[in-house]
Amino acid sequence: MRVSHLVRQAQKGNKEALLQLIMADKDVYYRLAYSYMGNEHDALDAMEDMIVTLYEKIDQLQKSEAFSSWSKTILVNRCKTLLRKKERMIPVGDEGDSSFSSLTDDNPYRDTDSEMNMEVLLSQLNARQREAIELRYVHDLPYQTIADMTGAPLGTIKSRISQGIQKLKVMIGGEHDEDNRGEVKGA
Repeated sequence: MRVSHLVRQAQKGNKEALLQLIMADKDVYYRLAYSYMGNEHDALDAMEDMIVTLYEKIDQLQKSEAFSSWSKTILVNRCKTLLRKKERMIPVGDEGDSSFSSLTDDNPYRDTDSEMNMEVLLSQLNARQREAIELRYVHDLPYQTIADMTGAPLGTIKSRISQGIQKLKVMIGGEHDEDNRGEVKGA
């Protein structure tokens, strides 16, 4: 109810209401942007662009209860746009340097060995599988929200996640044939 009320206020031009909506999920937005951009500076740039877009287009939001997924979709689209621009402007010789440094910097969301190992494993997947798995398991988003955010059909999202998980299992040596209870067949 509170989100709906704040959205209606923001749609009427109340900047404070929009600010409250954004601040309520600022950590979620940051983690999402950081997972796409790989560094704090670019993540904050993407969030800034998202805020401007939210301010300009809040009146176009038809269902106030959809604010969260709508704003995350805008953020993901901004991240993808910035990444495309960045790819066109990468100087020769800089490839590969930023990925390792983003894993080892002082960011509180990237400070464990297991996260570094998972990042290396995820980097072996194709971009669409990696994106779907990160949105589902790192950001805990429902399948339908991921489908809405990426513009892909729900079945495609589920397939990307399933195929990506199978590839991860093979990479970490967990390719055993297991039944639903987790018991290895034939053992």
